[in-house]
Amino acid sequence: MKLRSIIVEDEETSRDILNNYLKKYCPNVEVVGEASNVDEALILIRNNELDLVFLDVEMPYGNAFDLLDKVGDVNFETVFVTAYNHYAVEALNAHASYYLMKPISIDELIKAVDYVSEIRMKEDALQNQVLVPKTNGVNGKITIPQQNGFEIINTADILYCKADDNYTEIYLNTNKKKLVSKTLKYFEEALNDSSFARVHKSYLVNVNEVVKYFKGKGGSLLLSNGKQIMVSASKKSNFLSYFK
Repeated sequence: MKLRSIIVEDEETSRDILNNYLKKYCPNVEVVGEASNVDEALILIRNNELDLVFLDVEMPYGNAFDLLDKVGDVNFETVFVTAYNHYAVEALNAHASYYLMKPISIDELIKAVDYVSEIRMKEDALQNQVLVPKTNGVNGKITIPQQNGFEIINTADILYCKADDNYTEIYLNTNKKKLVSKTLKYFEEALNDSSFARVHKSYLVNVNEVVKYFKGKGGSLLLSNGKQIMVSASKKSNFLSYFK
């Protein structure tokens, strides 16, 4: 799997060496940016979805730990790179995935990248394992992925799902809305064994929440919360089959 990464290091020569090592020995690492100080690194982290940050400890105007404090909720793995081994304990306390000493050993760099890859793959496998069965393996529940893991919700609490490009808005009967980075097609397949019907290219509804149907070329339906949704002509037959 590809690891989207940045290098945070105040010395240009050290950045170049690490970048060249990664290109030659760790082709699964995609370096999307470089920073020479905390402020530059903070901008890169906030503007990119990252898997891995190579982080020098000592930098001008702050250090690695100052940066992590400013980031807050960290959703990437961190590999500390430093010439000082007395930072090891602090690095562990900052949940570093790996600790590399300068000058960087190629073997240790490969081990660090492999370790992070393994972590990411296990996280993805766990998420998919819970997601795939959904209402089959986990009765009446579904998981929705988030940046730092996943949230479990009851399928009965879902009123409808609405497409938003490559995202899906999930509307709950608690008047809450969840924005998930999955397509509506994904949720249509995930909820295939539940009482959910694709009534429009943009809508997937919980048929248990439908209180009224209005005839028409495609027709429309009224949900229990008062929301009225158009039904595509091509989806009308499938939708009405839920009520026979």
